[in-house]
Amino acid sequence: MSSVPGIARPLGAEFKVIGLVGVAHLMSHFFALAVPPVFYLLKQDFGVSYAAMGFATTMFYVGSGLLQTPAGFLVDRLGGKAVLAAGIALESCGIMLVGLAPSYATLAASFAIAGMGNSVFHPADMAILNSKIEKKRLGYAFSVHSMSGNLGWVLAPIFSVALATAFGWRTAMIAAGMIGLAVAALIAAQPLLRQAQRAVAPRARRGAALREDLKLLISAQVLSCFSFFVFTSVSSTAMQTFSIPAIVSLYGVPLAAAAATLTGYLAGAAAGTLAGGFMAARTSRHDAVAAGGIALAILFVLLLASGTLPAALLVATTALAGFCLGAVNPSRDIIVREVTPEHARGKVYGFVYSGLDLGSSIAPPVIGWLIDTGRPRMVFAVGASALLMSATIMFLLGRRRA
Repeated sequence: MSSVPGIARPLGAEFKVIGLVGVAHLMSHFFALAVPPVFYLLKQDFGVSYAAMGFATTMFYVGSGLLQTPAGFLVDRLGGKAVLAAGIALESCGIMLVGLAPSYATLAASFAIAGMGNSVFHPADMAILNSKIEKKRLGYAFSVHSMSGNLGWVLAPIFSVALATAFGWRTAMIAAGMIGLAVAALIAAQPLLRQAQRAVAPRARRGAALREDLKLLISAQVLSCFSFFVFTSVSSTAMQTFSIPAIVSLYGVPLAAAAATLTGYLAGAAAGTLAGGFMAARTSRHDAVAAGGIALAILFVLLLASGTLPAALLVATTALAGFCLGAVNPSRDIIVREVTPEHARGKVYGFVYSGLDLGSSIAPPVIGWLIDTGRPRMVFAVGASALLMSATIMFLLGRRRA
């Protein structure tokens, strides 16, 4: 399948590429949320606080964030397929090590190893999709990519809680890692995902090329995208990692009912991402779609923070918040593409998406501390404040580009 502009590509092959990359992205999100739903079991076994579990989560995102931009450079040099397969395998091993961890220190180190593997997904996925999919279908491709990630979030709590309840949380983590290794082998065996490798620049040009790349990464538009991802990840951490204990404390509902609100949020995000793909394919104002979706989500998150919602409306409210945020994702990815030169997509996607890891590494200890100190309402207040910053950045970026 050619990646040369102007040459038609077989539609069936494009669908297969989208499906394979979607499966890989599903595993990324699945692993990111495989452990938090059983934090209460790990907390008991290791005798630590929620803040300590938040720190372990931070180690995951530190590992991912520090290596995501270098992974992007590797993708631009080697192509996305090999880097993607290696990353899935490494993250799978890290999750299996979580299941084998004899102490809290080993647990935190295992999270860091899994995070290192997680660093490859966005630069590799986006480089493959941009090189293999016709531009007119990229909105739909990005929608499926984001939706598959959301599906991974939906499946992770179901998988982890079910297996942990039946066989123990250690067995659940080892089983999750084995599934990931099978997916890594699947990706490695697909010639359809192979990209042309870039020629190595002459030694005299390498220094200048590196300076050009660094200048691109610190440009105003790229830094704006990076900041956008930092704040959206703070909000995601509040909603996905700590919403269950916050809702139990704030509304006094059973654990199963609180877990249903997280499932509603994630299912709503998946549906919103599908709708967002159609919006992204039919508009040129991707900044307006992103800022508007976030503004609506803020309203629903503030309703949760009020502590006054009837228990019967909790799932619907979180689902609507998730839908609004999911609708943002395809337009967000197209905005990043539009500010990125073709030859540098791996490194730029790697850099801006490392903003997700930065926000996700800062937020867990703080939000875990808020719950430990009896302030569950602040979990949602922090999430809404971070979303407000994201909407503001997207609005200003749209004005600057106009």
